[in-house]
Amino acid sequence: MTVPLERIRNFCIIAHVDHGKSTLADRLLEATSTVSARDMRDQVLDTLELERERGITIKLVPVQMKYRSRDGLDYILNLIDTPGHVDFTYEVSRSLAACEGALLVVDAAQGVEAQTVANAYLAADQGLDIVPVINKIDLPSAQPEQAARELEEVVGVDASHAILASAKEGKGIENILEAVIERISPPKGDPGLPLQALIFDSKYNNFRGVICSIRVTNGIIRTGDMITFMVTQKSFQVEEIGVFCPEMRPIGELGPGEVGYLIANVKTVEEARVGDTVTSQRAPAKSPLPGYRQVKPVVFCGFYPIERDEYPQLRDALEKLQMNDSAIFFEPETSTALGFGFRCGFLGLLHMEIARERLNREFGVDLVSTAPNVVYQVIDTKGSILEAHRPSDFPEVNFIQEVREPFIKITAFVPSEYVGKIMQLCQDRRGVFIGMDYITPLRARLIYELPLAEFIIDFHDRLKSATRGFASIDYEHAGFRPSALVKVDIFIGGEVVDAFCFVCHADRAFHRGQEVVRKLKELIPRQMFEVSLQAAIGKRVIVRQNVKPLRKDVLAKCYGGDITRKRKLLEKQKEGKKRMKQIGKISLPQDAFLAFLKAGDEEEE
Repeated sequence: MTVPLERIRNFCIIAHVDHGKSTLADRLLEATSTVSARDMRDQVLDTLELERERGITIKLVPVQMKYRSRDGLDYILNLIDTPGHVDFTYEVSRSLAACEGALLVVDAAQGVEAQTVANAYLAADQGLDIVPVINKIDLPSAQPEQAARELEEVVGVDASHAILASAKEGKGIENILEAVIERISPPKGDPGLPLQALIFDSKYNNFRGVICSIRVTNGIIRTGDMITFMVTQKSFQVEEIGVFCPEMRPIGELGPGEVGYLIANVKTVEEARVGDTVTSQRAPAKSPLPGYRQVKPVVFCGFYPIERDEYPQLRDALEKLQMNDSAIFFEPETSTALGFGFRCGFLGLLHMEIARERLNREFGVDLVSTAPNVVYQVIDTKGSILEAHRPSDFPEVNFIQEVREPFIKITAFVPSEYVGKIMQLCQDRRGVFIGMDYITPLRARLIYELPLAEFIIDFHDRLKSATRGFASIDYEHAGFRPSALVKVDIFIGGEVVDAFCFVCHADRAFHRGQEVVRKLKELIPRQMFEVSLQAAIGKRVIVRQNVKPLRKDVLAKCYGGDITRKRKLLEKQKEGKKRMKQIGKISLPQDAFLAFLKAGDEEEE
């Protein structure tokens, strides 16, 4: 190890979305000459094309910087850039576990927002040293004093030594680097103890297998060592050890407090899970390091390949994506309408959207996704609790005693003039008011409890449009509550079609059923016989419409003549249609299903 333990600093940058984390990381890399001026570009640590396109960070990214401080000593600074969106809080919690400190960045113009508070509390719970940074002081609307006051009053962080900076113009960068050295504790560890290294991230490479990002706590790991993953009990030989600069650079060994990567010919995510502990096979540690709580997906949807023979390709793509993002859950399922596919679980709607986009771009899979839904708890008449992941999991109405749905507690920071609109939006979505306070005369904090099913449809978009983009939101799960929920079955020609069934509140069942039936009437091609479309709760039909049949002009051969001849032909046709309706099978092309699901996506947008 080239630098003693007391001259290593491990820290991450946490903030709300768009408060300047990635730009600040760029300036730190420039100031420490980690990236040359020739290779420098905006968002240098955002390696995914999707991140650069949307201007958001999706994946945590580690990087090692070398810095000579004002006292003339050389330090190693391990930085982890983290996402800011609420759906990627899991990435943030993993980053914090590999660090001793955090830069808490606040936009001087926007002030403290929802994820600022949430991420600060996460860092405080992990016992990290927090260095507040007030960014974007170059903006004409910047109010650094107000931002510092909000940090103290809302977050509870001492802002008397907050660093004023402008990442865009490079102001205050040296002060930030000095504060990292002075205010963040060096890591603790003993190179003489058995090896313990935490896997805090992993990614898949087609040629090298799984590349694990590790933080060494005790012991030393060298190239060629035989190692064991303590949770899975799998053993491998280390092929390469290195650090991120920000590209991967091989080195001989990593010691206590150091952050780097490990390649050991690991082929699947099951063999090296994120949160597992790496130890030496020869002299293993007695116990693993505390890992991460297993995340539970909250939003579910079905992913189906558009071309049926692309199912194996979709399965391989999902397995590789799960190596890069361990929060994704998937299991095989079948649909009478869409064939073979996968039921996938995500941490939120943005997480789902990003995963779908990555499957398409990075793995070339064309897929269709069903409408997002949540997990319900159904208590049957025997008192057993069933988990219903999809409408088909619901038992018959007469066997249901109670249905519970997941609720979330949302905290919204909104400008004062929009408080009424946001309260109305929450009431419309069956929200329960918890509390409200004014941070400043111009900004309020609203707390509501809301059904998750109402939140995932388009709540975030409605919130942003109602407040012209000025509101910010954070949420946490608040358990399951009993609700008046019903399963609405959609019948086409007297047969239930699972792809179109849905669960909703009893008060809205009629309107939702009407929308689905109307949309289906437009999409289903006319048959040679009349097709009935029905929405039903149990045995009770609540909506019905018919798709009119195609008709042949049987009177074309009658050039005038007796009216009884025409009536005879029409009656004969009527009898034929009646008989065909009894024995006819409805031909539903897959295009109709795809069009229905795409129409649903467009309405949500």
